[in-house]
Amino acid sequence: MQKSEDETAHRQTTASQTLVRGLEVIEAVSKGGAHDIGVIAERTGMTYSTAHRIVSVLVQRQYLKRVPGKGYQLGRKLLALGFQAYSQVELTPVARPLLERLAAQTSDTVHLACEELGAVFYLDKIASRRPVEISSRVGGMKPLITTGVGKALLLDGSPASWGALYDTDAGQLGLAATREEWLDMMRHYASCGYTYDLGEDEPSIRCVAAPVRDASHAIVAAISVSSTTDYMPPLRMRELVPLVLETARQISAELGN
Repeated sequence: MQKSEDETAHRQTTASQTLVRGLEVIEAVSKGGAHDIGVIAERTGMTYSTAHRIVSVLVQRQYLKRVPGKGYQLGRKLLALGFQAYSQVELTPVARPLLERLAAQTSDTVHLACEELGAVFYLDKIASRRPVEISSRVGGMKPLITTGVGKALLLDGSPASWGALYDTDAGQLGLAATREEWLDMMRHYASCGYTYDLGEDEPSIRCVAAPVRDASHAIVAAISVSSTTDYMPPLRMRELVPLVLETARQISAELGN
């Protein structure tokens, strides 16, 4: 038993050291002038073989790239993540006036959310003027698969990625749906550019959601209008779609899209 615990601790320590070394390599490259692995090894204090191994993985995962004649530079994945982080920091104050207007126009609960750690992360919420309680909260998290904003965040995905999400998280769905039904639904939403919550998260809650895009046209957030079935029958949901899409478009325009 003790040996097993020691082995687990050793693996965790090794993984942590590898992560730290990977971050050190990225920081070394970010300073510029990383013409070859020898320079990176010197800057980080690693052996050449260790630096070579870590750089190879980072290049493979597109966190670094090798440019002929210039050496190593930050890769596409890091640039995308950096832009996404910047967008999220700026997003809430930029979106707030438009969310307030949407809330005033609908009298319903309005959300702004992004994806974090494979889940919906709520950035902002404006409560309904109606006597309606919705369990979301700013800083809270919910499953992507059950929420309108979660599905909106997934619209640029592929059927393979949607199917993988269904395979792991279908048990969280409040409404029974087969894998093919889930995929058909996501294909339909992707073609329309908006999504619904039809009770998958809470049986009595309905919502209309749409994605928010940054200057690179990537989805960085989603907005939604939510209420109970008493105030959100199917006809009203359809009527809200243009308003939600237009608000999402305006927020996207503020982000440079």
